[in-house]
Amino acid sequence: MLNSTQVSYFILAAYFDAGVLKYLFFMIVMSLYILTVCANVLLIVIICMNRSLHEPMYLFLCSLFVNELYGSTGLFPFLLLQILSDIHTVSTSFCFLQIFCVHSYGTVEFFLLTAMAYDRYLAICYPLLYNTRMSSCKIAIMNSVAWVYGFFVCFIMVCLSSSLQLCGNIINKVYCDNYSVVKLSCSDIQIRNILGLISCFLNILCPLILILYTYMKILKVCFSGSKQTRQKAVSTCTPHLASLLNFSFGCFFEIYQSRFNMSSVPNMLRIFLSLYFLTCQPLLNPVLYGFNMSKIRNIYKSLLFHTLTFTLFLFPFVSWRFTVGC
Repeated sequence: MLNSTQVSYFILAAYFDAGVLKYLFFMIVMSLYILTVCANVLLIVIICMNRSLHEPMYLFLCSLFVNELYGSTGLFPFLLLQILSDIHTVSTSFCFLQIFCVHSYGTVEFFLLTAMAYDRYLAICYPLLYNTRMSSCKIAIMNSVAWVYGFFVCFIMVCLSSSLQLCGNIINKVYCDNYSVVKLSCSDIQIRNILGLISCFLNILCPLILILYTYMKILKVCFSGSKQTRQKAVSTCTPHLASLLNFSFGCFFEIYQSRFNMSSVPNMLRIFLSLYFLTCQPLLNPVLYGFNMSKIRNIYKSLLFHTLTFTLFLFPFVSWRFTVGC
């Protein structure tokens, strides 16, 4: 019987021998990672460099994009190495580090989406009091609480899981997951299951209830307000709702897959569903907010125009130098 002191590595059993197709999978995952990093970094730079975007909504967005970079970096480089590797193992310490990254990313994401919903609630329901209620200090506190709480809760969770006595080291996934490790325990995990349910309630269900409450209030104001109020609500709330639904959908499948038997589902589909909230959300958010927020969209157009102008100006000079050189 193995125990926690004897388990020095975990085997990731969800990987399969793809032959030469592994290079195709590698290129697809690499392209997704590059797109994710470029899109999120671009939006962070745009928000930080333009003083017109130093408003509560965009500051929360900046924090959200940083979290997308954090979450995707906790997964993609590891995934790329595993795709090319013939032996799909991971050390115990790195496995728990990845568990911390993945779960803290999800917790911070939900709390940032809750803060953004509260911001939209104040902007639409109390427009005259918005600037006084949503001060710079309050924004900093809300952002800090989301990150500190997410890191603290996940640190406690990892400490509890790492102290378990384990009877195996096979994880049926392509990355490390906390519940997959807990299921390998030799001891009674009933208390930890209860703690896991409490954690799901505090970190997922409570934020969703708060977001639902704010949107009920927003809808009430929209139905009784002017056409301009409704247009403002639609333009600012649509990206947020789409992001929330996408992330909740991915988390639901991840939780369901971890706790219930899905052996009847094809292996490729199980892998896709387990990776959905870690890959699609970081790539979707920059698209949603980049194209739906008019201020960001206008800055995009301005940057694109200046880039094209500079390229057209530089091209004749470079062509002439090349011709003279030849």
